[in-house]
Amino acid sequence: MHKASLFENVLLDFMKQYLIIAQDGKDEGALERRKNVRPVHLAGARKLKENNNFIIGGAMMDDNSNMRGSIMIVQFETEEEFKNWYDNEPYITGGVWKEIEVKPFRVAEV
Repeated sequence: MHKASLFENVLLDFMKQYLIIAQDGKDEGALERRKNVRPVHLAGARKLKENNNFIIGGAMMDDNSNMRGSIMIVQFETEEEFKNWYDNEPYITGGVWKEIEVKPFRVAEV
């Protein structure tokens, strides 16, 4: 199990964290749209992780094990950096996420 370094703990105290709860569209092409945009979205998530902006995330599944939405916890030093990411997130620009909630968040230090 990974134990947070002192550097990571300092970043957690400094960065603003956000919980994103996003529902995909419910139209007939929603799942196909998600599958088409997914590689670009995951590449962006990898870049976020490399830059210590990605905490955790994944797909929400329906009863048939199809992806129907996402949850992400991300962190940024400034609200402007968050807005820049948000405005360029492929699931948003690609029309995958249709209902999006963004909430301030704080990861528990346990």
